[in-house]
Amino acid sequence: MDLSEPTRVITPTLDGMILAILGQAGRPLTVGEVASQAARGSEIGIRKSLARLVTQGIVRATVMGRNRVHELNRDHVAAPIAVLLAGLRNELWRKFREEFGSWDPKPLLATVFGSAARHDGGTDSDIDLLLVHPAFPGEKPQVSSKQSVLDTALGVISVLADGPATPPNPSSWHRQVDILRGRVQTWTGNRLQVVDLSYFEWLSPAPSTKGLLDEVGKAKVELFSQFPLLGFR
Repeated sequence: MDLSEPTRVITPTLDGMILAILGQAGRPLTVGEVASQAARGSEIGIRKSLARLVTQGIVRATVMGRNRVHELNRDHVAAPIAVLLAGLRNELWRKFREEFGSWDPKPLLATVFGSAARHDGGTDSDIDLLLVHPAFPGEKPQVSSKQSVLDTALGVISVLADGPATPPNPSSWHRQVDILRGRVQTWTGNRLQVVDLSYFEWLSPAPSTKGLLDEVGKAKVELFSQFPLLGFR
């Protein structure tokens, strides 16, 4: 699935994309405003597509001031399909959240990043997912500075207060991750690329990991978090 423009999984024409834009707009849009939100297509092509959709009755065109504006006709029998098209990406995030809610052990943090979060890429793009798992037996904090000492101490307190009474089973965790890879492939046709960090790796990252986390922070869709007070680093 092309997460920059998910409606292409249903129809390759501009019509599906335009209906999705109008379906989530909540107000009338000019041709230029539709074009500015479109992942593809020229303004001329979008204008022609809008005219075709007006002819079909699913889009209403009216004059507002000096502008001709367009809105989804929500009374049209096909309007619910347009709303569904508008929500394809959010439906994927909902599936992720539902999945993480059933895990045992659950992730401390799950965040999509990269092209899927930026809404670019294509059908061949991976979906990049950062997972932070609870500390497994034998995993210890790596302290590299005074600030890290404070962060680690606060983090350990949080883990002890909110975490499971018994240490999580690494085998159960890795089995869940493997199952998720297969499910995402089924949901979207895209491969799932997982970056799996322990809580201590996330809390006091090595230089290479810190660079990755900085990149994640630029564009992310947070799907699950057990630490809302700490937030994303």
